[in-house]
Amino acid sequence: MTSPPSPTLPLADGEISIGSFADPVVVDPDPALLAALLRAYRDAAPAAIDPDLDALRSGAEAGGDPLAPVTDLPALTVFASGRAVDAIADRFRPATRLAALAEAGVWDLRALGEAQPNAVLAGRSDGCVLVAAAGDGGDGGADATPAGPGPWCRIGDDPTLRGRYDAPLADAEGVRIRTPSRHRLYGALRDRCGDGVADEAVRLLDAEREVDAARGDSAASGGDESDPLDRGGARVRTYAAGARRGALDRDLRRACEDAGLGSSATFTRIKRELAEAGLLGTEPVSQPVGRPRKRLVARGALANASSPAAALEALRENGL
Repeated sequence: MTSPPSPTLPLADGEISIGSFADPVVVDPDPALLAALLRAYRDAAPAAIDPDLDALRSGAEAGGDPLAPVTDLPALTVFASGRAVDAIADRFRPATRLAALAEAGVWDLRALGEAQPNAVLAGRSDGCVLVAAAGDGGDGGADATPAGPGPWCRIGDDPTLRGRYDAPLADAEGVRIRTPSRHRLYGALRDRCGDGVADEAVRLLDAEREVDAARGDSAASGGDESDPLDRGGARVRTYAAGARRGALDRDLRRACEDAGLGSSATFTRIKRELAEAGLLGTEPVSQPVGRPRKRLVARGALANASSPAAALEALRENGL
């Protein structure tokens, strides 16, 4: 298997390869810089970090670890503020990419308590300060797209920079991403509920892309700048997908818990909200032993929706 290319960060005067640093660390990146690093890793291994439905199916059918290609990427310690991490992790799709890197052990996320004068990218034998290029604010949002070859300038070459952060990193707490990677979520749904539920969940989670494609808006479908989907919305869509495919309530809850998408109590609330909106019901399923289980059943506009985009509209019309 061919190793993925080394992630590269665009600079005002070219680019810099993360793999060129030994034991690299990035210190106090702002949201735009952190997002650019995340894009660089995603572009190096898209089928693992940001898989579409075909890649998810292939990974599940092949067995083994679908995140294995990510482990061939250079390991990076990310010493970042809560503000920078939250700017990415508060939106579902960027958060799944961050989760893929964390689950694979390629990004070691550490909580930075004290702001630094400038962002630093450093290895054991070299290091530099990264500053926003003139005329660029350097904080274009959690998944901003830089205009031109890159908004950062590399300043200096200091081989001692990496060592200055060894002690603070040793004391820093790890950062937990409360969103699963797409492979982890798809695998959990497939194992507990079957291919149909897993596929439907991905389609509903990606419904904006379908809408953008239908409009011919390739720029919007390729980015996340205006994507409103957060972790709460992803939970609702996943549960609605289970209803559209007739999943057993208990199995769907366990799948979502296995993936780390949410707790059983969270999905009790979501089930109630969908039922109150007239979009969901249940029916008993007899068991050879014990009490009957409950199968989720889509109702109303959710049942009548002819596409994931129409199902999403049904949810939005009910404030979900």
